Amino acid sequence: MEFPYLSIIALSPIVAAVIILLLPKERGENARMLALAAMILGLMLSVYVYMAYSANLPLPGTSWPEMITNNAFFEEHPWVPSVGINYIVGVDGMSATLVLLTSIVGLGGVLISWSIDDRPREFFAFFMLLVAGVQGVFVAVDAFLLFFFYELAVLPMYVMIVIWGWKQTREYAAMKLTLYLLIGSFVSFIAFLVLYFQLPEQGLPLTFDLRVWSEANFPFNVQTAVFLPLFFGFAVLAGTFPFHNWSPDGHVAAPTAVSMIHAGVLMKLGAYASMRVGIQILPEGTVYWMPFVILLTLINVVYGSLIAMRQRDMKYLIGYSSVSHMGLVAMGFATLNMKGFTGAGVQMVSHGVMTALFFSVVGMIYDRAHTRDMDQLSGMNKVFSWGAVAFVIGGLVSMGMPGLSGFIAEFPIFVGLWEGNGLSFNGAFGLNPANYYRWIAIVAIPAVVITAAYILRAVGTVFFGEYDAEKWHDMRPILPIDKLTLAMFVAILIVIGVYPQIIVPIVESGMAPVVERLNGAQQAMSILDTVQIGAANLLQWLGGI
Repeated sequence: MEFPYLSIIALSPIVAAVIILLLPKERGENARMLALAAMILGLMLSVYVYMAYSANLPLPGTSWPEMITNNAFFEEHPWVPSVGINYIVGVDGMSATLVLLTSIVGLGGVLISWSIDDRPREFFAFFMLLVAGVQGVFVAVDAFLLFFFYELAVLPMYVMIVIWGWKQTREYAAMKLTLYLLIGSFVSFIAFLVLYFQLPEQGLPLTFDLRVWSEANFPFNVQTAVFLPLFFGFAVLAGTFPFHNWSPDGHVAAPTAVSMIHAGVLMKLGAYASMRVGIQILPEGTVYWMPFVILLTLINVVYGSLIAMRQRDMKYLIGYSSVSHMGLVAMGFATLNMKGFTGAGVQMVSHGVMTALFFSVVGMIYDRAHTRDMDQLSGMNKVFSWGAVAFVIGGLVSMGMPGLSGFIAEFPIFVGLWEGNGLSFNGAFGLNPANYYRWIAIVAIPAVVITAAYILRAVGTVFFGEYDAEKWHDMRPILPIDKLTLAMFVAILIVIGVYPQIIVPIVESGMAPVVERLNGAQQAMSILDTVQIGAANLLQWLGGI
């Protein structure tokens, strides 16, 4: 039996949470150390899984079930086999990358929260459950197991925001976040059940095994009917328009570590689940609906950046910026080609680290200045130079500056979108990508300029204004543990930008089976359109005889 790397990564935070809760109330320091130990263990194993998988990438043309089953990190155990529910975990290139991202951001969240003295035992226990839920979704190969971990990731958010969040809005934001996400997951689960009960009609056994689902050929009418509920049920968590409104409020109300996890990996969880159990399993439904979905992603990108431009609260600014940048992920999926999908995968990682960096800096400022209002902050560079440098680098990533990870992510998305103009099929509402995909790219590009405007304004206002020494006379210096966190995030953003080969090939390997299925669906749609047009012309000709 192979060593259970993935099970330890996903389940060790749960074990740590139970142990932490069993500690006496006065043992807060031990809770911190246990949480740190669990995150370091997860990071070490995640790095090993990532490097080992990257060193042995599957051959081109390998199907997704083979990709999952034939690597050293696959685990399968019966759970409720009578109804087709099993404990199945595995990784491909994309999920291995996101597992590593979660471990990095989770470790950063523990380090940033080191000074929490309000019920630290309960805080770190719930944080461990949150991390476990996210990791579980990324490694799950059983649809029921994926849904189980998805709910585990959502529920601790409510408790952590209500207890440790910003007092002014925490109850409202926590309830709003929970209702949006639970309703979305409920809709997705209904779609799950529809596909589950369709399996016998395909000559397949009743099972939640995603390897079986990914090779099933569900009827076209089923795919088109189920795709939107399944895709958007999870895309709610990714902040996709028009279901994005909960996200900025959740960012603002959450404590710093939860904001980091929320923007850094939870939103990627929604995008990943939408891709894994929506796009991959329903390729014809994807091809049919994506010409419409891309219009919504355009609203995400442009509207999100414009609303971010109006914000004076630094957390709201980053929250709406996240809505805009996550729109680029969905836009990459909508290109239906490898360049766009690769860019979307790298964007999930780049944006995850970037927003974790942003929220950690804002959290450090708020802990010291007790405000996030940019109009009240000025000259922070004088006492917070590490934070200023980190925020500037994060801002450059957000703008897509060459040499940093943002450029490596965003450029392929726009190239894929431009090349997607070559697609020709009639999707939902008669929309044909050949007519407008390049216009989508042209309209979306100004969002990059708007992003530069609000980032530069925030940097200039907060860090490089006039410093009021009397007002900030009691400003605490940045701690070594905070410097370590910032340095870790900055290093990752620079390394990906300078040496993209560290991430691009492994992401491509994970996206390849999805794009291959979409290519087949595009060809089928194009042939169907040609036949329908030919039949219509023939009938018209016969009618004229």
